[in-house]
Amino acid sequence: MMKRLLIPTRLRLEWLRQNSVAAEAAVSPPHVPVLCDTAIEYLEPVPGGTYFDMTFGAGGHTRRLLEKCPEAKIFALDRDPVAHKLAKEMSESKEYKGRVIPLLGKFSDIPKLFQEHGLAKHSVDGILFDFGCSSMQFDEAERGFAISKDGPLDMRMDGGLSEGVTAADVLAHVEEGDLAKILRYYGEEKAAKKIARGLIDARKSLVKIQTTWQLADIVEDILGSGPRRDKLQRPSHSATKTFQALRIFVNNELNEINYGMVLANEILRSEGRLVTITFHSLEDTIVKRHINGNVQAGAANALPLKYSSHFAIDDPEVLESLTQSNWMQLHRHVIVPDAEEVAKNTRSRSAKLRAAVKIN
Repeated sequence: MMKRLLIPTRLRLEWLRQNSVAAEAAVSPPHVPVLCDTAIEYLEPVPGGTYFDMTFGAGGHTRRLLEKCPEAKIFALDRDPVAHKLAKEMSESKEYKGRVIPLLGKFSDIPKLFQEHGLAKHSVDGILFDFGCSSMQFDEAERGFAISKDGPLDMRMDGGLSEGVTAADVLAHVEEGDLAKILRYYGEEKAAKKIARGLIDARKSLVKIQTTWQLADIVEDILGSGPRRDKLQRPSHSATKTFQALRIFVNNELNEINYGMVLANEILRSEGRLVTITFHSLEDTIVKRHINGNVQAGAANALPLKYSSHFAIDDPEVLESLTQSNWMQLHRHVIVPDAEEVAKNTRSRSAKLRAAVKIN
């Protein structure tokens, strides 16, 4: 009987990196805004309008909006200092001077930034969210986001500006039970307990997990199952969900998204437009439940509306307030990139766009 050929973990991982990077480089130019034309079409920019690009990144959506409506004004927000620098350069250029106002901060910083710029509530005509990491963050090894590039295990979207904990800090101090919860809830990782136990065992063996390749290797060895497939049946590294979970936890992403959706309702004018682009189900679920009015105490309900019971409430006005939405969705089904866009930009494969108009 022939023995199965076993490829050492390092070689398997290196092969996966080389092939995924080569394929990505061949079909996916960096910093390409996802669903750009569709997003601007749903925003319907008007001359003299005020718009918020809540995730400026490399500025692709902002540029397209200003091409569509040169008389518009855009507040360009990003927590990443690199993106903020690009926004400043754009605002100082001859072409865009006076039309782009760069803002450095998170969604939860909006109230403070609104006050600093003298903006009133319900004064914005349109808001665009492009959630998740930008291509720039994934492409820079020193940021620590990508499995395919070896670098320090950082993952802070603000580059350490807030002096928050890194992913390496989390792995160095977290309890096993808490780590399992992080992996299960933020990474939707079915093997969360097994991975958490393995990572804590590695720590007890005096192994300091400080780089992306270290973490990827250890998770792959813990699972021992080789490359996986994601929900769309695409090849996926064993540590993909672990990386996602740590990134979301380090950057408090889901709470920021929820707060961003709450603030969108506060700063948009009546009949103002909201466009969101999400890249995984955790992000999309929060957006969808806010748009559908499935919100409790300012947060997206943990349960879909079909599982929520209001039978214990007798007051019709209270019942209506719990189920009504401030939004009207502008399309029947979620919008995804077409085959042509996916072929040009593989990073758009998971994207989902939702657009709504504020009605209350």
